Amino acid sequence: MSSRIIPVQPFDYVVFGATGDLTKRKLIPALYHRFRDGQFDERSRIIGVSRTELSDEDFRGLARDAVGEFVKPDYRDEGVIERFVSCFSYIANDVGDRDGWAELEASLRQDPEIVRAFYLAVAPNLFGPICSYLDEKGYWRRDARVVVEKPLGTDLTSSIEINDAISDVFAEDQVYRIDHYLGKETVQNLLALRFGNILFEPIWDAAHIDHVQITVSEDVGAGTRGYYDESGALRDMVQNHLMQLLCLVAMEPPASDDANALRDEKLKVLRSLKPITGEMVSKCTVRGQYRGGAVNGGSVPSYQDELPEDKKGSRTETFVAIKAEVENWRWSGVPFYLRTGKRLASRVSEIVIQFRSIPHSIFDHAEGAPRPNSLVIRLQPDEGVKLFLMIKDPGPGGMRLREVPLNLSFAETFTERTPEAYERLLLDVIRGNQTLFMRRDELEAAWRWIDPIRAAWDASSDAPQPYTSGTWGPTGSVALIERDGRTWHEADD
Repeated sequence: MSSRIIPVQPFDYVVFGATGDLTKRKLIPALYHRFRDGQFDERSRIIGVSRTELSDEDFRGLARDAVGEFVKPDYRDEGVIERFVSCFSYIANDVGDRDGWAELEASLRQDPEIVRAFYLAVAPNLFGPICSYLDEKGYWRRDARVVVEKPLGTDLTSSIEINDAISDVFAEDQVYRIDHYLGKETVQNLLALRFGNILFEPIWDAAHIDHVQITVSEDVGAGTRGYYDESGALRDMVQNHLMQLLCLVAMEPPASDDANALRDEKLKVLRSLKPITGEMVSKCTVRGQYRGGAVNGGSVPSYQDELPEDKKGSRTETFVAIKAEVENWRWSGVPFYLRTGKRLASRVSEIVIQFRSIPHSIFDHAEGAPRPNSLVIRLQPDEGVKLFLMIKDPGPGGMRLREVPLNLSFAETFTERTPEAYERLLLDVIRGNQTLFMRRDELEAAWRWIDPIRAAWDASSDAPQPYTSGTWGPTGSVALIERDGRTWHEADD
């Protein structure tokens, strides 16, 4: 069955930081796929803004190269590519130069039917100045949208400062804070699974669920990215990606699919999280840093070896595991185990819903004891959903119990290409649909929960626990879950 393509209004998409890595790797390929599928056409414009001196044709060449490098050959069509890049134009502008904005004014169309969106693919310290200049120069419109990428601060205080600067110009309903995890098809299918089927919601509670695991692992290292050493895994991954996944698992059914109805319920989860402070930090969290080892058959250096000389000895964590609890009626007593890290055994993002054991087994004489059911939602790679059930192994000679999965593989069920997260999110901005974007109060609630953990780590004399690259993290993360009588679900299980 083919998916239904719904075209969007013509738009002017202004991308600040247009020559950066994010634009080339994610934004241009995503927009190309949406153009190829007919969701917008040459009536729309993509206006790049950056300090680099380029002509329009140079920027179109950059777009061609990005499509050639990051779009699979099966989806590249030279005729479509040429039509696509004809939408591109470029403005060389230092956003800190108050007198350098005149050319942008000439590029923006005044037709109210043309949606105006500004994508700030730049450092967060430029969010405020850019918004201020957009207002000062008269490029702001009440129906304009502004898109901002993480990191939105390093703690609650800095997050408030950044958001205050944005909100001085743009109202909350104009601000789109991107977390690309929320644009993944499998993440959205979590909502469909819970609220589109009567099967799960009656048992989606503490009476039936023993615990929840959320894993986002990477097999790549931090490399030489200066940003990562200033951030670490807690700020880079937990504060946004993992917290959002936890909210989608734990939230109450919203009254509708309205953006604010959904985000209201996520906010309630964040506010219900049990604080982790003081001595509880050492009991409920583990941080690690990778050493050298072997990943995917090749040897890799340690995090310390990848750092420049002036950063040697850094205590930045490349792995985090946390035992979280949601203190409300639905989830009382159910732990949520979160973990994320770099240089782990494999690249995988998944959510495991571990149900409780059956109250009584009638299979005393069977081979193989009944195991608790589990629901595994794989976000990447090999997107899909598995429900593990107990069945009788076929054949005579007594009752032999065996665990097997009911397997919904997206690749096998949906034979078409699955759109990337940015494809949906970029055009949701044009549609004015904020469902998959973080609201300011969500972001600040997440920081309020994260900041005490960060503060306790910074005050501690303990360094991050070392772990060998190519493993599943430090031994402390194993102890974190196994002292509760549970174990991590590994990706190959």
